[in-house]
Amino acid sequence: MTGRKLHIAIAGAGPAGLAAALYLKRDGHRVTVYERFAEPKPLGSGLILQPTGLSVLADLGLLGEISKLGSRIDRLHGIDAESGRTVLDVRYDARPGGRFGIAVHRAALFGVLYRAAQREGIEIVTGAQLDVVELGEQARLVDATGRSLGSFDLVIDASGARSKLRRSAGFPTESKPLAYGAFWASLDWRGAGFDERALTQRYRRASVMIGVLPIGRAEADGRKMAAFFWSLKPADAARVQAEGLAGWKAQVAGLWPECQPYLDQIDDFEQLTLARYGHHTLAQPAARGFAVIGDAAHSTSPQLGQGANMALLDAAALAHALRQSSDVDAALVAYVRARRWHIRLFQALSLAFTPFYQSDSVLLPFLRDRLVATVAKLPPAPQLLAAIVAGTLIDPFAPAGLKEADWTERGEERSARIPA
Repeated sequence: MTGRKLHIAIAGAGPAGLAAALYLKRDGHRVTVYERFAEPKPLGSGLILQPTGLSVLADLGLLGEISKLGSRIDRLHGIDAESGRTVLDVRYDARPGGRFGIAVHRAALFGVLYRAAQREGIEIVTGAQLDVVELGEQARLVDATGRSLGSFDLVIDASGARSKLRRSAGFPTESKPLAYGAFWASLDWRGAGFDERALTQRYRRASVMIGVLPIGRAEADGRKMAAFFWSLKPADAARVQAEGLAGWKAQVAGLWPECQPYLDQIDDFEQLTLARYGHHTLAQPAARGFAVIGDAAHSTSPQLGQGANMALLDAAALAHALRQSSDVDAALVAYVRARRWHIRLFQALSLAFTPFYQSDSVLLPFLRDRLVATVAKLPPAPQLLAAIVAGTLIDPFAPAGLKEADWTERGEERSARIPA
């Protein structure tokens, strides 16, 4: 913004909200983050920060910190549990440039961003359940009790897939529920039989997917951890629990015996979190004085692991648009334009790939295991798959005002911002 400093409210202290707050505070704006929890905290288990999200963290000066906590990922590898056939093998080094992912516990990512926000003196108001945003000359926020929280030059909705603000602003809110979700758990890392630089999966057709992802440490002095997951329909969760933990463990071990050291750490279904997934994409994630970023703007299956990375890119792109534009309205138009094609492409790819790994289909996993697995070995398929997983099939960086981080020296942070 040429000379004008804004009063900005951000709903949600997740990765999207905190990253946006850091960018905007550093650009001189007055920023207040509103969080519905009494104490800001992360939700979920593990995720892979791709070169896209890592480049945003590098731009924020946080790549070194997150690198020390996470686990470098060079490969995604999946095997059919019954035949032993490799049906997924994606390697970042199929393309030049030295790219990799970093798998982290969500608590680690949250901690890095939250500590940075505290260092910047960003105001975070907790216990604030935001229900309504009223749009006009200035956007006005109203909480669940009907109390006005004030008027702002810009309200940023980073409150997640179940956003109430999005609904109150008249944005389409229908999300398509996906048939399959997953049981997740964060467990102690057990390395025997597992590659510490890979997401490893086992499948039984498309109805069962088991995964083990090394996620480093939640805190610098913490223990090494793994995210363990088992796909299932959320509607079947109660039945699985009623049949008993021992029966479920036997089923998992029968398909993947090497998982026993992880299963031995699970004593109760209470240790497992049931994740539900939905798919939606806002065609226009902005209105007058109101911007929507992260899962509130677009959510999907975690198959391509792009959720948090997309959210971080949204934050960078919005800040860049505000930095370059003459007024808020022009900035919001620029933000939507900057993110449009990257979001639409990866939302479409995720929707297309998901049924091959999580569905009731018999034909799709057959094609996956035989035709797709064979074709994926033939150039340029390995290079395309590496680009899809990395989030770089089309350039996400320049539209967001970024340059891709330098991967030649892990953890080295370099300025990634394009000069104004």
